[in-house]
Amino acid sequence: MRVVIAEDLFLLRDGLTRLLEANGMKVTAAVEDGEQLLAAGAADRPDIAVVDVRLPPSFTDEGLRAALAARQAHPGLPVLVLSQFVEQLYARELLAGSTGGIGYLLKDRVMDGTQFIDAVRRVAQGGTAMDPEVITRLLTHNSSAGPVSTLSPRERQVLGLMAEGRSNAAIAQQLVITERAVAKHTASIFVRLDLQPSDDDNRRVLAVLAYLNNS
Repeated sequence: MRVVIAEDLFLLRDGLTRLLEANGMKVTAAVEDGEQLLAAGAADRPDIAVVDVRLPPSFTDEGLRAALAARQAHPGLPVLVLSQFVEQLYARELLAGSTGGIGYLLKDRVMDGTQFIDAVRRVAQGGTAMDPEVITRLLTHNSSAGPVSTLSPRERQVLGLMAEGRSNAAIAQQLVITERAVAKHTASIFVRLDLQPSDDDNRRVLAVLAYLNNS
């Protein structure tokens, strides 16, 4: 797996590089600003970009904007965003596109190497990896509009855990219900969100996007 990293802090950039390479991935470029990220994306055609939201020169949203530009230049490019804070606007902009894997993790999660590597792999494969804290914050925002509002409280719980990237087995364990019950809730979610029969993994991602975009 080929990875491009955009992180302005040298120690974190170097640490991410070492962690990824220790887990069998190839870091084709480790850069410190958005302009370099775009250049690396064009030159290296990575399987995923790991990007800090705040990059030089203003340290506001350069990383996010560079990630969005990279996805425009290379449709479907999986992007895993790292942020020190939960920023709803950034999460929504990232989720505006419906193609390619998407992840949004707080930097604290990087301290758990296993969790971080799992998120990188999941996003690179076209899935989602949303930080639980991001989900919580988005849930506190207005969630009364759109088809998501038709979901039952239990279905919203299931979809929220899906957004974190959890499997049916993990959701069942978290909610103390059977996997069969989770599958039933998942099927109902697909129907309520009008997601036509297709690959279930793809429908899970589309359901998560609908959920987060309307939360």
